[in-house]
Amino acid sequence: MSFGAPLLLLALLAVPLAVGLYLLAERRRMRYAVRYTNVDVLALVAGGRQWRRVVAPALLLVALATLAVAVARPHVHTFVTNDKATVVLVLDVSGSMQSNDVKPSRLAAAQAALQLFLDRVPKRLKVGLVLFAGEAEVATPPTTDHALVQQAVDDAGAFQGYGGTAIGDAIAAAVQIGLQSVGISGGGTSAAPGRDARSLASFTAAAAPTRSQGLVSILFLSDGRQNRGVLQPLQGAALAHQAGIPIYTIAFGTNGGSLPGFSGTFNNGGGFAPNGPGGFFGGRNVLRPDPTTLRAIAKATGGKFFRARTAESVEAAYTRLGSSLGRTPGRVEVTDWFLGGAAVLLVLAGLFSALWAPRIP
Repeated sequence: MSFGAPLLLLALLAVPLAVGLYLLAERRRMRYAVRYTNVDVLALVAGGRQWRRVVAPALLLVALATLAVAVARPHVHTFVTNDKATVVLVLDVSGSMQSNDVKPSRLAAAQAALQLFLDRVPKRLKVGLVLFAGEAEVATPPTTDHALVQQAVDDAGAFQGYGGTAIGDAIAAAVQIGLQSVGISGGGTSAAPGRDARSLASFTAAAAPTRSQGLVSILFLSDGRQNRGVLQPLQGAALAHQAGIPIYTIAFGTNGGSLPGFSGTFNNGGGFAPNGPGGFFGGRNVLRPDPTTLRAIAKATGGKFFRARTAESVEAAYTRLGSSLGRTPGRVEVTDWFLGGAAVLLVLAGLFSALWAPRIP
């Protein structure tokens, strides 16, 4: 705890002064008791448990100390919302996300979790959305209009892109719009990374020395392996690291993921090998996530990795991140807490004094 006006803590000296005055009053009361001749009446007046006599004064002293702390404007160190912070959501919408190993499908479960995340993040936090398959596309630039982002999340299934999974390019697109959101130019180009290899290379070179000072975070969800795009996943991660942007990755799906109606091994857009009876149709198609790569991306950028095998686990990860992303260490003034506490203590002191004070018959 810290204080906005620490010198005003000298007001706490009023507490020992009040204690001294109370003890002085007690001594005067005892002298009066010795001189009072009608001992029976005095005993009746002073009846009851002795500890009750000190409850009200003790509460009064604590209230006085609380008020003395309040005038010094106390602050507590906690995580506060940074009005300039930006979180960029990156969602894989490749064909493998239609797998139903996570009910009702990987994509539908991811959309539900993103909606939960948007409900949990601070209202002043800017949130953007990047969708990707074989290429990356900015669905919504970073904005405080979370309803707009929620609508884009709902419409993610209509994304029209090339087949495959371009993880590196998706990270580059997220880095670019994240830096632009906090007023940092990404190489002076507005072209979306992944659409043009030359603009992407230019952006990468220009953003390398840039630091976002912890204002930008990327939340990345994918179930696939890189098989398209200009940048490799760790190249995209290096770009984010150079820009000072942590990436929180979630590997979605199980090793037994499949698409109904197919049989064989399908590497998320990287080729299909039919096996067993039924060939391409009538069987099931195994789709394996790539947690190793996503864990490496998180580690390289200072983020965290989550493995989500069920809809509940991905929602838990998003809920946890929604409560922390966009918040930075800071101070919050809690003077009101102390004033409220002092008021309650004063009321209790008055109540106990009224209930337990001796009465003259």
